[in-house]
Amino acid sequence: MKKITVYTKNNCVQCMMTKKLLGQYGVTFDEINVEEDEAALVSLKEAGYQSVPVTFADNAEPIVGFRPDLLSELTKATI
Repeated sequence: MKKITVYTKNNCVQCMMTKKLLGQYGVTFDEINVEEDEAALVSLKEAGYQSVPVTFADNAEPIVGFRPDLLSELTKATI
C-alpha cells in the first residue's frame, strides 16, 4: 500500500474535499497542516508549490488542488 500525505491548511475547501474523497475511498493518509507546521510550509514553497492541497504518494506525481480524477486513479493504485 502506498503512503499518502496530504498538505493542507485551515478553512481550505479544496483541502476538505480532498480529505473527504480519500476517506470515501477508504484510503488512509497522513495530513500535514502548513499553518501549524512552518517547516512543512517552507519545504513546500522551496519545492515550488504555491497552494494547497498537495497530495504526495509513493512513486506517483504530486497532485495539486482538488482533482477527483487524479485522486481516483491514485486510490486505485493504492488499494
